[in-house]
Amino acid sequence: MLPCQRELFDIPRDVCFFNAAAWSPLPLAVQEAGRIGVARKGQPWKLEADFMPKQYERARRAAAALIGAEPVDIALIPSVGYGVSTAGKVMNLPRGSRVLVLQDDHTSPVLEWMSRAEEGGFTVEQVKQPGDGDWTSAVLEAMTRTGAAPLSLVSISSVHWSDGGAIDLPRIAEAARGAGAAFLVDATHDAGVRRIDVKALDPDFLIFPTYKWVLGPYGRAFMYVAKRRQNGVPLEQTAPARKGVAAEQKVYFRDLSYADGARRYDMGERDHFITLEMAAVGMEMMARWGNDPILARLSMLTDRLADGLANTGVRVIDRKLRAPHLLCLQFPKGMDDDLAQKLAAEKVYAAPRLGRLRISPHVYNDEQDVDRFVEVFRKVAL
Repeated sequence: MLPCQRELFDIPRDVCFFNAAAWSPLPLAVQEAGRIGVARKGQPWKLEADFMPKQYERARRAAAALIGAEPVDIALIPSVGYGVSTAGKVMNLPRGSRVLVLQDDHTSPVLEWMSRAEEGGFTVEQVKQPGDGDWTSAVLEAMTRTGAAPLSLVSISSVHWSDGGAIDLPRIAEAARGAGAAFLVDATHDAGVRRIDVKALDPDFLIFPTYKWVLGPYGRAFMYVAKRRQNGVPLEQTAPARKGVAAEQKVYFRDLSYADGARRYDMGERDHFITLEMAAVGMEMMARWGNDPILARLSMLTDRLADGLANTGVRVIDRKLRAPHLLCLQFPKGMDDDLAQKLAAEKVYAAPRLGRLRISPHVYNDEQDVDRFVEVFRKVAL
């Protein structure tokens, strides 16, 4: 099990921060990378000619390492929504088909298809939230529903952000292949924590940002693109997406054919070397620690939370069905609207989400944090 890494963060001992699923604190090393980046921008004439290409590839390698990908299959993008919009432009969903999404899933893997459905002639079907928290069974049942329109796409998060229910991605991927459907994964709440191997999983697209679990800044995200999807038209038309468009050449538009690999889908103005390096540092830290040691720590913390909150009247999804790094409390009699504020007044932080309280520890949390949370929760909530 990974030891607590609190000393690598700027978190006072009296602060109990259990809200990594909203935004993670930046490690001190990531903060320093940002300060160095700002100084570089202050004196840009000192940048070496190959500085930016090295930055792109460092970030690409760091993202690829977290999901078992090759760097050539990773695109540099600003957000999950950008990546899903790119997928929407690349894929041609047949008229009369259906797209499967999760009820109340985050907007990114859902709204793109809702906005395209009428014009595209396909329907968007929401898998209803299962009462027992078993999202995997609910999705599989919807995929094979008798009499339903042909399935063209499954576009889902790997962990439901509001209840912490975990999706068995290999089972869904296999079922999607069997149905001849594409598979898009929003791995926002998984990348860097639960093990992901895109070579085995073989999704069409898998996307994640850096500002939550992989300890990075806002505005940086990464998209894995299967090779079968690497011949599409990018969302933006940029010089780096082409093989031979560069200001340094004598002929500006030398070769307009698209670049090979996922690089053609890189965002415009990708020269965000301040935050790009911050993102790389955070992802490299996660990779060094490894999935299994991280999960062992976070599972221990959420199990300790669940045990400590027993007999308080709250309910949680069965351990076998929830993500090991999120614990979402359900309140049969309803959650007080100001519960999160009451906790925050005691320097204890968790997030209200769709009538639940979402508790999301990370590597900087320890047993003392858990015990303090339980103590304060019992004080303000009961």
